[in-house]
Formats: sequence, structure tokens, C-alpha cells
Amino acid sequence: MTFIATPVIASEEEKYITSSEFWPAISLSEFRNIMRLDGTVTDERLKHATCSSILQVNNELKEWRITHQTNGHNNLVSIPAEQINNQSEYLLLYQRAVFCFAKANLIERYNDYDSTAKGIKDNEELHDTTTSLRRDGRIAIRDILGVNHVTVELI
Repeated sequence: MTFIATPVIASEEEKYITSSEFWPAISLSEFRNIMRLDGTVTDERLKHATCSSILQVNNELKEWRITHQTNGHNNLVSIPAEQINNQSEYLLLYQRAVFCFAKANLIERYNDYDSTAKGIKDNEELHDTTTSLRRDGRIAIRDILGVNHVTVELI
């Protein structure tokens, strides 16, 4: 067993990814801390995965956003919601969806580095992790929309 130190990201300034004025900016350092990402993920990869995730989540919530904007809510946190630690539940759910989809995207790209038998085995183990992250992102979106987590149809 060998120990390989991974670099710690020391950011001079806080970096955010922004989208429309309705949605909150996403802090890349908060994303790194919450999702336990170290310096092996470069800022460029992190930005790319986060932007892609924001696009996906914003697209899935587009009609919901338009409805709330029509009702006079100019941003996500202005919508009446339960507060957890003085933060809107919608804000927390939005961040969770973005973070989960972005980390799943990053994990799926890690097998680019190693195509050996060990790399293939590790990729199979990571598949469960990416599936769980995508599920958690879907649940967060469905919670924002106020719909059930499971849809069942009889054939």
C-alpha cells in the first residue's frame, strides 16, 4: 500500500458559478467541501461539471421557475418555504441536486485515467456511487416540484 498525497486547493478568492437571477450562485469551495473533493479535481473540471449540472437542474425546473416568477417571486429564496438553519428548503434542495449531478459526472470521468483490470473493477464499484448520486439529485428535484419520488403504472 502506498500513500499518495493529493493537493489541497488553496483558493485566493471564492469562485461561484452563476446562472439566471432567479437561481442562487453555486460556490465551488462549498461544493468541494460538502462533496469531499480534493485537489485531484482541477478547478476547470469542477467548473465544467458544475455548469453542466446547473443546466440540467435549471432545465428540469424551468416551468416551476416560470410559475413562481409569474406569481411575483424574483428568486428562489423569496418563495415561502420551510427554513432549516436559516436557509430555505428550496435553496438546500437546489444545491443538493446540482452537487449530486456534478459529482456523479466527475466520478464517471475518473475511469479515463486507468483502463487496467483494477481500473475496470474500480469503475464497477463507482457505478453504484454515481447511481446513488443521480438518485439523490432526482429526489431533490422532485421535492422542489412537490411530487412523489416514485411513479408506478399498471401495465
